[in-house]
Amino acid sequence: MTGTTEALGGSAAVGNAARSVTRPFYVYAVLTNSLFQRGVFVIFLYQRGFSAAQVALLQTLLYLVSGLAELPTGVIADRIGRRASIVTGQMLIAGCLLGQVAFSNYWVFLALFIGQGVGMACVSGSDTALLYDLLVRRGATASYIKIKSRFTMLGTVTSGAAIVLGGQLQQISWGVVYVGSAACLVLAVVVLISRVPEIRGADAVDEQEGAEEEHGDVTAWRAMLRVATPALVTLVVVSGLMHATLTPYIIFTQKTLSDQGAGTALVSVVIAAGFIAGGLTPLLSDRADRRIGYRIIVPVSLLTLAAALGLSGLGLAWVTIAAFLALAGIPEITAVIVDNVFNEAVPSRHRASLLSMIAFVESALIGIGYLVLGALMDGMGSSVGMATYAAVPLLACLLWLPVLFRGARVATETEKPAGQKAS
Repeated sequence: MTGTTEALGGSAAVGNAARSVTRPFYVYAVLTNSLFQRGVFVIFLYQRGFSAAQVALLQTLLYLVSGLAELPTGVIADRIGRRASIVTGQMLIAGCLLGQVAFSNYWVFLALFIGQGVGMACVSGSDTALLYDLLVRRGATASYIKIKSRFTMLGTVTSGAAIVLGGQLQQISWGVVYVGSAACLVLAVVVLISRVPEIRGADAVDEQEGAEEEHGDVTAWRAMLRVATPALVTLVVVSGLMHATLTPYIIFTQKTLSDQGAGTALVSVVIAAGFIAGGLTPLLSDRADRRIGYRIIVPVSLLTLAAALGLSGLGLAWVTIAAFLALAGIPEITAVIVDNVFNEAVPSRHRASLLSMIAFVESALIGIGYLVLGALMDGMGSSVGMATYAAVPLLACLLWLPVLFRGARVATETEKPAGQKAS
């Protein structure tokens, strides 16, 4: 009985520790996802007089710059501070949003999207590393999938609500939409600075009882080579292709629905509903991870994306809407599960750097995806272009088949061979 009581007490202590870490992160998630322009910014760019190819180039540039900046910003986050990197990134994004509503010249927009890409890189990798290592500090990493799914849910549901509100605010002016988004990012920075402690890569190592003393001089590149098993490399590429499908699909659905006869208000509501659905589905991540596992859920997500793109190619707005709402949320479950696999696979000292390297691959593929899908939609029409782009998730599914049938696993830091220290 005493042992049971102690176990329950320990579990309660872990739960309390996790809650103390996650509360400010949940507030941060709400504020950083209160981006009112997200569901209608493509329409905003078209109203600025930009073509589909120009919009695609802006998005491609955004993600390619973000990808290239991932490596240096990840190293900086590990050495200087992950919170400092996030703060810098969010302030840079806020400034670029204000610039987009203040100017209309395409060359200025190119510069602003470059700056926004750098800001995204400062945040990417650093936010996950900060959250995960704060949980390491409190001994609560076992709750990470559940916490990350709630974090994702809050962010995407907030995005959905913000998109609906953004569609209404746009009737007042685009300035209200963009200034409101920038203000929310500034508030998120205030919450982060006041409620979340700073942590560097070396601080994270200290929390693991010096487990990495043996490899204290290992660089991020060497650390990546040590953990880069064929299964992990394949997972990085396949995950990147999944995001390179999902992200352009969500954004260009705005254009597809508009071409299929849907009005701006309806488009904003549909995109918002998609974000809300995508926010609720990650709550199933913990159960899906335990019952199915990432090896199965990855191809399932890829096939649902291919189906959604194919149905959008029929040219019927109601079919496009139904496919978007029913299928777009499933990959969000996979994203949470895969994110946990990546965090478990990399050492704490270089976590932000290594996650940034992974994010670099994803960002580069997303940028290329925008360019390809934009070209397809310009050349074939939005509906047929969407359907043709279904080849991308199908290709990713083929790449995953060897991992699926051979039963290969991504080795985690807790699955090191006997006698080898976990780094």
